[in-house]
Amino acid sequence: MFLFNLRKNPQTILLLMAFVMPLVFSVWNALLNNFVIEKAYFSGAEIGMLQSLREVPGFLAFTAVFVLLVLKEQVFALLSLAIMCIGVAITGWLPFEIGLYCTTVVMSIGFHYFETINQSLTLQLIDKKHTAHFMGQQLAVKSFASLLAYASVWVVMEWLGYSYAFMYMLAGGIGLLIVILLWASFPIYSGQTVQHKRLFLRKRYWLYYALVFFSGARRQIFLVFASFMMVEKYGYSVGEVSLLFMVNYLFNLFFAPKIGKWISRIGERRALTIEYIGLSLVFVSYGLAENAYVAAGLYIVDHLFFAMAIAVKTYFQKIADEQDIASTAGVSFTINHIAAVVIPALLGVVWLSSPSLVFYIGAGFALCSLCLALNIPHMPAKGQEVVRNPFAWAN
Repeated sequence: MFLFNLRKNPQTILLLMAFVMPLVFSVWNALLNNFVIEKAYFSGAEIGMLQSLREVPGFLAFTAVFVLLVLKEQVFALLSLAIMCIGVAITGWLPFEIGLYCTTVVMSIGFHYFETINQSLTLQLIDKKHTAHFMGQQLAVKSFASLLAYASVWVVMEWLGYSYAFMYMLAGGIGLLIVILLWASFPIYSGQTVQHKRLFLRKRYWLYYALVFFSGARRQIFLVFASFMMVEKYGYSVGEVSLLFMVNYLFNLFFAPKIGKWISRIGERRALTIEYIGLSLVFVSYGLAENAYVAAGLYIVDHLFFAMAIAVKTYFQKIADEQDIASTAGVSFTINHIAAVVIPALLGVVWLSSPSLVFYIGAGFALCSLCLALNIPHMPAKGQEVVRNPFAWAN
């Protein structure tokens, strides 16, 4: 009876899918910088190009709406997870520039399509009153999965001495097996409102689009260059990088659900204002840091601030027409990746002459996001998408 009740609740499969994605992706992410430096001899320029290619499928996420003409969203999400697992599994067998570019694109296709559809399903299947808290729970589940992944990297490679290829195969294979079990075990869930199966941009969503754009630009600097700095500048090993990531996700495991509740209580405007002020200070500090421990501390704080990005999604859920969610999820991922496709490659070149400047540019993006966040109403809703006076804090 207990298992039957779990299968009846769509939250169960949403949380299980949220578990699988980081379980596999975190292994790819933890190994990436050491793998490309040790095996493919990448510099900042090559890693920037690889990360730009990784974001191309995200830029094309708007095409998800066309796939939904023939596949149900849940089936598409599971298929995307399977593709990501396959891409990760074969990564270790192609340790050269073109091979890494190709496996990264395969992995990324699955990753970005899953993230697009997962966001759409969550916003459709979870009540607005509980969305922020549930997304916090998803972050906690993702953090637990990431902790398992990084601990596995540490044990399998640092203690047992297995190769990169073995670790990639192990992560991808386990992830693929879980996806198959989810496919066979759960019924197909769908939202109460039939979703649009076409592309569109709505004028009244302009603030959401802008917040998503700068979020993509800013996050790339954190994902690509903050962790790359740990290896290139401070000489972190695979085990040390994994331990740093483990500390990050340990914080998220305990604090993400509380952050979700906190956002529900204080509202999206205040939450995002605090996030963007904090991120501006963190990016400037990155540019000034010269100590490995200080940089590691900033990395942890940076990661914790990004958990507050839940507020952008709940803001959209409150202002959106229900039938717009699936299509807008794809469009928003494309907007998010417009900058993400270009920025890693361009800033990879900047990195060669001035790593600090890369982080100062990130601070500039955070300040742009802060200006946008001040336009969010205190209580956003349909017809109340933007505040009339952005400098009236309690509007």
